[in-house]
Amino acid sequence: MEASEILRRVAAGALSVGDAEAELNAVYAPPFDDLGYATVDHARKARTGASEVIYCAGKTTGQIIGVMQNMLSRGTQNVLATRAAAEVFAEVASAIPDARYSEAARIISVERRPEPRSSAPVLILCAGTSDIPVAEEAFVTADFHGCDVRRLYDVGVAGIHRLLARLDILEEAAVIVVIAGMEGALASVVGGLTSRPVIAVPTSIGYGANFGGLAALLAMLNSCASGVGVVNIDNGFGAAMLAVKIVKNIGK
Repeated sequence: MEASEILRRVAAGALSVGDAEAELNAVYAPPFDDLGYATVDHARKARTGASEVIYCAGKTTGQIIGVMQNMLSRGTQNVLATRAAAEVFAEVASAIPDARYSEAARIISVERRPEPRSSAPVLILCAGTSDIPVAEEAFVTADFHGCDVRRLYDVGVAGIHRLLARLDILEEAAVIVVIAGMEGALASVVGGLTSRPVIAVPTSIGYGANFGGLAALLAMLNSCASGVGVVNIDNGFGAAMLAVKIVKNIGK
């Protein structure tokens, strides 16, 4: 963000002097910090509208804590860490007491600065209870980034009447994230029932010929419904971030 825009927000009363100072420091500070094992990108929010997110899988707990503390040290951003095990959070909480954990989503978050809220609803819809971990990753991610997020779970095509009884919920949403394993048919069904953009997430849930989510991925990529985009297998985070960008750019 340009310094002139920060100053305009102060003049309009939309930003406190303290917050403006922190943002100006972020603008003129070096855009990244080299920790040796990680190069932390402090300019990402200014470029893309969302801060860097820590992917915990494959990192040591010490590395995760180090990156989180570095991100928080500038006082300009909240922190989200995905795919974090409960034992990782236990150590993170000792070092960062205000960190929070969603066990279902496997996400650690630290929120110290209020995120502007969007009034355009994002609906997270999943086919079965086994898909909930991916759905919760999407839910927590979108909520963290200021979205009005709603849930509709266990409404897959094996009992399609459960979805058909709630079509009004689909039309209330600005964007719908559809999460399904097995054959992945729910994304096509939803795409054919609503005018809203659909972000489809195949999950690795299913028996052998599901091939760890490949069958659902291919089915969603070949959807006959228009307006359906597809992200990678089990990528609730990626689907949520796409939804965040859509709703936050409505009217711009």
